[in-house]
Amino acid sequence: MNVQSSEQILNNQLRVKKTIDTVWWLTFQGCPFLRHAETPQSKNRGNFLEMIRILASYNDKAAQVVLENAYKSATYTSPTIQKEILHVIASKVRSKIREDIEDSKFCIIVDESCDESKREQLALVLRFDDNDGFIQATGSCFFLGF
Repeated sequence: MNVQSSEQILNNQLRVKKTIDTVWWLTFQGCPFLRHAETPQSKNRGNFLEMIRILASYNDKAAQVVLENAYKSATYTSPTIQKEILHVIASKVRSKIREDIEDSKFCIIVDESCDESKREQLALVLRFDDNDGFIQATGSCFFLGF
């Protein structure tokens, strides 16, 4: 019983780790997570599920316990789980920014435009003075719509 429980715990940890790694990478690359068709029969299941599949392909143990090979109640790939992980990442980023900014001045620049294919994009830039008085800037670009 203990051996099976420890193995289950390790498998769950591996599944969660792959989910966290995928959410982290997609978030910081500004990539969308989902597609319209995420069924196992779909040729392109979306960035999130395809990235998990690729990560699992590099590790035999991971391939045995993720996606279709996972317990139905413990895949750790639902949108709810993704949002919870995003919330944790966002909290850590906000805390780091607050730590870096302290009482310094800052500005947030937001701009929206369409490219030639009529896809809307949102650009977000945060500029602030760090503890040494140097201007720091960080930015991201997001596609809005499909």
